[in-house]
Amino acid sequence: MNAAPRPRKRFGQHFLACDDTIARIVAAIAPRAGDTLVEIGPGRAALTAPLANLATDLGIELHAIEFDRDLVPKLRQQFASYRNIVIHEADALRFDFASLGPTLRIVGNLPYNISTPLLFHLIDARGSIRDMHLMLQKEVVDRLAADPCSRAFGRLTVMAGAFLHAERLFDVPPTAFRPPPRVVSTVLRLVPRRDDALHIDDPAFLREVVTQAFSQRRKTLHNALKRVATADDFAALGIAPRARPEELPVATWVALSNYLHARR
Repeated sequence: MNAAPRPRKRFGQHFLACDDTIARIVAAIAPRAGDTLVEIGPGRAALTAPLANLATDLGIELHAIEFDRDLVPKLRQQFASYRNIVIHEADALRFDFASLGPTLRIVGNLPYNISTPLLFHLIDARGSIRDMHLMLQKEVVDRLAADPCSRAFGRLTVMAGAFLHAERLFDVPPTAFRPPPRVVSTVLRLVPRRDDALHIDDPAFLREVVTQAFSQRRKTLHNALKRVATADDFAALGIAPRARPEELPVATWVALSNYLHARR
């Protein structure tokens, strides 16, 4: 019998090993006939296996994206008899998710060391995504769902909130993993916004403005954004120029970005 693959520290691997947690994640996803599931980082296939069985029963297409080239052959061997499952040896940070379909359902226990850039990559691919069920470090989820004026409120809060609805589902203790991480994880559901409540004229410009502001979050808005905004701009939107970046709610950041973009 082949030995189970060892977690690789450089990939930030912590393999899920709790049947109850796996069952709760699968129940939260609730796969349906016709779905296209995409799992990021299947690892030892703890979540892939039950999803694969459901995929067979429901006629679901399941794609698994694995970066660790030592794991890929084992995964392909394990699921060789499943016709509707494809194992991709690829870097999820560079993967073209849109190539798999227009209404993807993303699933994954994201490696802690790339979770934030991977979230930004998924936000960019949101036009092809129906929903996401992700397990992240609880600290990252706290930043995603932070309230204005809190220390956790930052660039990730604004960029995720502008494009996604976030719903915390449940926490997962370190004991659910092998090896156990030093932090608590959280499973959450993310759904791309389909309404016009937060219409964004230029997403790239919004990112530019938000990044500039939060790279100097100790400064006032007037000082942090002096290259792109004037006192008159803040006055026109009723924003106090001496406010700090973390004091503005997501909707105000969108309004400020749209205003500055139109003025440009």
